Amino acid sequence: MPLLEKPLLEKGRYRLRLAAGSDDLRAAQELRHRAFFPARKGPALDRDAFDSRWGHMLIEARADGRLLGCLRFTIHPDGQAAAGAGYAALHYDLRPLADHRGAMLEMGRFCTAPGSNDPDVPRMALAGLARIVRDEGVALMFGCASFAGGEGGAQPAQREAFALLGARHIAPRRWRPRVKAPEVLRFAPFSRQPEQGGPGLDPGRALRALPPLLRSYISLGGRVSDHAVVDREMNTLHVFTGLEISALPPARRRRLLALAG
Repeated sequence: MPLLEKPLLEKGRYRLRLAAGSDDLRAAQELRHRAFFPARKGPALDRDAFDSRWGHMLIEARADGRLLGCLRFTIHPDGQAAAGAGYAALHYDLRPLADHRGAMLEMGRFCTAPGSNDPDVPRMALAGLARIVRDEGVALMFGCASFAGGEGGAQPAQREAFALLGARHIAPRRWRPRVKAPEVLRFAPFSRQPEQGGPGLDPGRALRALPPLLRSYISLGGRVSDHAVVDREMNTLHVFTGLEISALPPARRRRLLALAG
């Protein structure tokens, strides 16, 4: 795990730092529970076996230290390790990553405090990830973006978002993940053009329907799986998202690394 300064970044009203101990980890787990399982009974913590092995970023208000966002991350030494050892591998067949050379940064469980809609919070998260990409020489960063609602179908706004992803942002076959989960939604049917019997696509509206961090990934050249995974336990639809650093056009690469400060 990289050794990074604390705080990692300070911009405007926010500070991003790494969790420093059990109290910080518990605060992140409490926030995740409020974001992902607001109606769940029992202990108010979202936790699993990955928490003890991964690093955790906290995004706080500089004025009072309130926790406004968090995510967890790990660095895999190569594609073979990434294909079998991370969270995304629970939902996707990542064997196409096995031949990909270079370190890989996997992130997940990104969330913001309920009621917080400031786009600067996910921007801080992306800036922290960019710092790791720069300092650790990461070749590919990836994770699962989550859409609310996993009852087996997609809401109207999500259908349009999936149409946009399927039409314009599918990952190249050489590292695109394959189906592993028992229940998935493929993007191809959503991407049909009107003359093929599909709805018209409003790109602006579709972009607004994307989770904020996924929208940032896409703006930098991120690519996605060709299907979403239905997770009924979390009531979400997971979409694998990757950003291949070496394949970025120079302008987008400079833009990503500029976020690192």
